[in-house]
Amino acid sequence: MTAVEVNFDGLVGPTHNYAGLAFGNLAATRNARQQSNPRLAALQGLGKMRALQKLGLTQAILPPHERPAMWIFRELGFAGDDAAVLDAVWKRSPGLLMAASSAAAMWTANAATVSPSADCADGRLHLTPANLVSNFHRSIEHPVTGRALRAIFPDQALFAHHDALRPAPGLGDEGAANHTRLCPDYGAPGVEIFVYGRTAFATGSGQPKKFPARQTLEASQAIARRHGLAPERCVFARQNPAAIDKGVFHNDVIAVGNRNVLFYHQQAFAEPETVLAQIRAAAGDMEVEFIEVPASAVGIDEAVGTYLFNSQLVSPPDSDGMTLVVPAETRRSRAGKNYLKSLEARNGAIRRIEVMDVRQSMDNGGGPACLRLRVVLTKAQMKASNKGVFLTDRLATALEKWIHRHYRDRLTLGDLRDPLLLDESRQALDELSTLLALASIYDFQRG
Repeated sequence: MTAVEVNFDGLVGPTHNYAGLAFGNLAATRNARQQSNPRLAALQGLGKMRALQKLGLTQAILPPHERPAMWIFRELGFAGDDAAVLDAVWKRSPGLLMAASSAAAMWTANAATVSPSADCADGRLHLTPANLVSNFHRSIEHPVTGRALRAIFPDQALFAHHDALRPAPGLGDEGAANHTRLCPDYGAPGVEIFVYGRTAFATGSGQPKKFPARQTLEASQAIARRHGLAPERCVFARQNPAAIDKGVFHNDVIAVGNRNVLFYHQQAFAEPETVLAQIRAAAGDMEVEFIEVPASAVGIDEAVGTYLFNSQLVSPPDSDGMTLVVPAETRRSRAGKNYLKSLEARNGAIRRIEVMDVRQSMDNGGGPACLRLRVVLTKAQMKASNKGVFLTDRLATALEKWIHRHYRDRLTLGDLRDPLLLDESRQALDELSTLLALASIYDFQRG
């Protein structure tokens, strides 16, 4: 193997809360204003990382962001010391405080779109942080995401870092949550599939009627051009607008791919036969295995409710097949449980099912796949990367102690106004920067 796929998981932040900020994300809306447990959320995420590492997969970490994002308040005209600003924002605009306190950066599937060097014309790995303009609370993430990625992948001869696309509705970009790569081997040239919900500068595509389509075709096309991808190896597929209205706000809620396998729901795409034909054409000599889950086996409501497809499809080394890492909610669904049992019994490309408990994330609308960003690295790129973020047993143990030391075990929305929470979070992140051997990526560290 000439390259390895690394799962960069987002570490849940100290202000993990349920504010219900993402319209169209049914779980986030359903659990809005409930009490959260940041400590348990972080430990569940770290537990998933350790479990995947035990499967032989390479795990790494993207750090949480500073929250509340105090710079936003001052940019919007609030003045005074931190305590005075927090109090004023809570009294005058509590929704703004909730948005600026969101720990949603934990879902690193939205952090960026990443194209491996084998696909890019200049032979470098390309990264574009997502602008996430569909939701205010996420649109503030890309500056810190960009700094973190540059600190992790510093060698400009091997890595090409792009700024986020211009923050305009017509260029709405939600990152890798709407991007899938198929390949015969991670180090070989692959097919990059960009899934979009709407077009901004053209007509002809149907629109969802209930919830917004976040990703635009124009944003996906711009990223493909930026990354120097061969047009004949790219596929631009439109989401089924009816699925978006059912709560499929990102493609990774309804489909997941790995190597030469695409696992997807029957109602994932607007024109499924056309999409499959385009993938086959782009794949050339690579034989793609399509695993379509019929609506008769798992209805789309069931798929959204259990996040069956927001699973990680991975290839553990020395394994004779792939492993599907699913959330525990799939076991509490009769349809999901029965389908997964039949999938294992086929003895096909997917041989093993691993169940993960990430309930704190799931209750806020993000499953196992939301928590990770897939990055394919060659040996040279791996050597040139910041080793401090790669998970080891020693680091995992240190992070567990760090979480217990700094995280609260309960958090309500009213707690977000507490200046002590801000101080606790900053202390935690400052210590984490040392643990992960990162530079000063946070605003409070930069003077």
